[in-house]
Order: sequence, then C-alpha cells, then structure tokens
Amino acid sequence: MARTKEFDPDVALRAALDLFWRQGYEATSVQDLVDHLGIGRASIYATFGSKDELYRQALKRYSGDLGLRYLDLLSGPSPLAAVRELMASVAFEAVTDPKGCLITNTAVECPAVSGIEVLVERGFNGLQAMLAGALVRAQDEGELAADKDPQALARFLVTFMQGLRVMAHRPDEHRIRDALDQALTLLA
Repeated sequence: MARTKEFDPDVALRAALDLFWRQGYEATSVQDLVDHLGIGRASIYATFGSKDELYRQALKRYSGDLGLRYLDLLSGPSPLAAVRELMASVAFEAVTDPKGCLITNTAVECPAVSGIEVLVERGFNGLQAMLAGALVRAQDEGELAADKDPQALARFLVTFMQGLRVMAHRPDEHRIRDALDQALTLLA
C-alpha cells in the first residue's frame, strides 16, 4: 500500500520558490531545501524528481503568478496609466526588495539547469506581449501617439525593467528614480 504524502506539495513548492529566490539556485543545497521545507530528502525527490526539476517548477510558478499580477494591472481602464503604474511598481520594488525578480536573477545567475533558458525567455516574451498589447490599446484609445511603435516600446520596457531588477541588488533610489523618469518620457 502506497504511503500518503504528509505534506502539501504546493506549500512545499512555494517554500522552495522562496528559498531559491532569496539564495539563488547555486547557493541552495538539497540540505537547505530539506531544512527549509521541513520534509525529507526522499520526499523531495519522490515529489519533484530533482533539485533542477524543483527549480524549474518554482520558476514556472513564479512566472505564472507574476504574469497574472501584470495582466490584472495592465487590463485597467487606462492602458497607458497601467503601463506607467507597472513601471513605477518595478522601480519601487528595485529600491525596496533586495531579492529582485526570480526570472531576472535566473537570467543573471545562469544556473546549469536543463531548459531554464527557455523559461526565462518565455517570461520575458510574455511580459513583452502584455506590454505591447497595452500599448496598442493605448494607441487605439488616443493615449499614445500614433507615431510610436508599440512593439519596439515593449521590447525597450522589458529590457529597462530587467535593468532595474538587476540594480535591485545595489539599489540607489536616485539612480532608479531618474532612470524611471527618463523611461516614462518615451510614453508621452
């Protein structure tokens, strides 16, 4: 007779996500996961397969949660105001949250996890598509000048946001505020 799990895999995944987010992939050992999750090594392997697979699942969860948050924000009544609000939110997080963004951290750390680059690229592309959609709506509603290229602006904003997130590891409020102010002028 198979044993029933004595832990909730979703709760364990969220705990692993938190640990990877704070420490990074390379600095997190399987023993760290055992200690942080409060479950045995065998249970981790039986449920998630490997540290690599657990990291992939944590990154997918993070990306999905972040995507839903951004989609909700960008579907507001004023698409251009929503894009500005998203940019301001990322800048604020860069100053106040030393963990940064798990997708950006993963891109910078480049862990040797099979398929991880696909997940990072998918995260960047998803954000770009959401921003481009909001910018097209803004243009259709007359909030964004007709001569602006929504796709090019979205690519720039994704790149800019990732730069802000890298700066979160050495936050300088004035640098980040000035950079945000300059980036927002492109949306005028």
